[in-house]
Amino acid sequence: MHSGTMPLPLGGGPAPDSARSTNVAAEPTTKPTTKPTTEPTTTGTTTAPETVAAKRRRERSPAATLPVARVCVDVNLPHLDRLFDYLVPADADEVAQPGVRVRVRFAGQLLDGILLDRVAESEHGGRLAYLEKVVSPERVLTPEVAQLARAVADRYAGTLADVLRLALPPRHARAEKKAGRGADGSNDPATATAAAAGAGWVAYPAGVALLRALADGRDPRAVWTALPGEPWPARIAEAAVAARRSGRGVLVVVADARDLDRVDAALTIALAEEDKRSSHVALSAALGPEERYLRFLRALRGEVSVVAGTRAAAFAPVRDLGLVVMWDDGDDLYAEPRAPYPHAREVLLTRAHLAGAGVLIGGFGRTAEAQQLVESGWAKEIAADRETVRSRAPHVSAIADDGRDAQAATARMPTIAWRAARDALAAGAPVLVQVPRRGYLPAVACAACRAPARCVHCHGPLSLRSATGPATCRWCARAAAGWTCVQCGGRALRSAVVGARRTAEELGRVFPDVPVRTSGRDGVLASVPAEPSLVVATPGAEPIVAGAGADGYGAVLLLDTWALLTRADLRAGEETLRRWLAAAALARPAERGGRVIVIADGGLAPVQALVRFDPAWLAARDLAERRELRFPPAARIASVSGTPAAVAELLTVARLPDGAEVLGPVPAADGEERYLVRVPRGDGRRLADALHAGVGVRSARKSPDAVRIQIDPHELL
Repeated sequence: MHSGTMPLPLGGGPAPDSARSTNVAAEPTTKPTTKPTTEPTTTGTTTAPETVAAKRRRERSPAATLPVARVCVDVNLPHLDRLFDYLVPADADEVAQPGVRVRVRFAGQLLDGILLDRVAESEHGGRLAYLEKVVSPERVLTPEVAQLARAVADRYAGTLADVLRLALPPRHARAEKKAGRGADGSNDPATATAAAAGAGWVAYPAGVALLRALADGRDPRAVWTALPGEPWPARIAEAAVAARRSGRGVLVVVADARDLDRVDAALTIALAEEDKRSSHVALSAALGPEERYLRFLRALRGEVSVVAGTRAAAFAPVRDLGLVVMWDDGDDLYAEPRAPYPHAREVLLTRAHLAGAGVLIGGFGRTAEAQQLVESGWAKEIAADRETVRSRAPHVSAIADDGRDAQAATARMPTIAWRAARDALAAGAPVLVQVPRRGYLPAVACAACRAPARCVHCHGPLSLRSATGPATCRWCARAAAGWTCVQCGGRALRSAVVGARRTAEELGRVFPDVPVRTSGRDGVLASVPAEPSLVVATPGAEPIVAGAGADGYGAVLLLDTWALLTRADLRAGEETLRRWLAAAALARPAERGGRVIVIADGGLAPVQALVRFDPAWLAARDLAERRELRFPPAARIASVSGTPAAVAELLTVARLPDGAEVLGPVPAADGEERYLVRVPRGDGRRLADALHAGVGVRSARKSPDAVRIQIDPHELL
């Protein structure tokens, strides 16, 4: 009956251990971190339900075929990162298949787990406990995602259980009933006849070849630099249509819900002629647990062949995967904040490699990691020629803020920026103003001596939330109505950093007859009409110009650029250019009057790359510097942080690769310390294995205080 059962691959994971017939899993001296349940005692007579339950357990018999289940138990103990064997009861034989959720007895507790395989015999010589329950017959973990999860755990020195928590959404019983059984077919090339011809890719010399390779069932790998003003969701949808023509599935991952809405709409249009029913789903946490799980099930059951989503969708179950797409891979939202802290880009690249799928990484900018893929020959570059870029790009002017422009002091912008905004508004176009900081005055200083204003209670920085309210502390939120400068005794405050709301207020006074809109943390605008208005936005919240006559912004003003350029971060230049290009790409072409004004020194490398709209040049420059300095992606670096004693113990017990360089310690938050461990890129797996083994030793010893390990963290400095 089970000869055709497909086990879930583990990608070279550790050898499985077993659970014993005493209902206590192996490693009996180690208890999970949650509180054990109390077992009922037997004193003479027991209640009827307890007797029935005990009798049922005693009378259970194992399944006749493949009676041993190998289970990944959901425990937070690194030294138990392996599979445990349980017997499959005969009455659960049909539903206990690889990929289902189960409940098992482990160290005296009833815990969740995922059944990964069914085998005939266990390597454990003793007696085995039975599975307590098959939670649902739904096989939520596919063989492909199981293999990916094991590979990601190994790459990031994590555990399989940790990765599976990221990969699988919580079960929702009502969604399973609502979904029914659905269609269970594969992608049919004969039905993939969408009309989208990919005409937009003609502007890129290698674009048409990419679509042809996808339609032919090949696995091209490309890094795409989008043209200014490019409707990138439509280009992604055209690539998805091409991959579907070969009968394969597509996975698209974007950074946030706003980008997902745009991709969802583009896919709806591009795939509309393929099926009367929807042929794609969009996954995001904003959907709510029931709707998100319902859409997850549609992808799992093969009802749709294209899945789009945010970070967690990198693990979505897509059948016959032929293409993975990521837009704007430099966005910090792709860095997972939960252990083992994988980056969605690395998850997708690993998945494409394991599945033999194509890869398309696109953006207006380019990261050093994407440049590494191009320079290594693993991926091909897709970019327009310089003549096409110049015809699509707005005119970019760099103006140094040297303090000599009187207009800048009163209008928050130099004269040339004010004129560009005035001319664009007069031409009937909206103007975009990008301000790096949100709020009103996020930082204030003494008006007399310019010393930073700090709270008298916690010494946190003071800020002003409005023009009339008192200063408040950004740390403890206490009001500082009677503030006095400890340096000079002054009582007046001045702005040290100007936020988006204060900028909008000042621009409203300069252009009194023009509506001013803000887009940021308090409310993100998806789009604005193609009419005169000032749009003040923080980076990443810039709305597009939509509606009748939409042709982009007439002018884009990039203010307070020092806040981005002076960040103490390895990626400061790369991140600054990424945010500038995202805003500048929304402007009209220069031949139609589009202008971009950046208030920064024109000699800086990110400014030069912006003026030329050449992110590949800056990415190649950054990558060369990182090779020289031995920083990722040219090397592998692990960040190890925790209490001094815990980190010291880990570095002592971990058998680091030969030549590993330990840097630190440096102070971290809450009295902790942080070390960096650096190895050549080729030793990355050995470093991860060594740190995982070291954490396992500490876990087995029950050492106090956890240690946080991050491999190639997004924010390194």
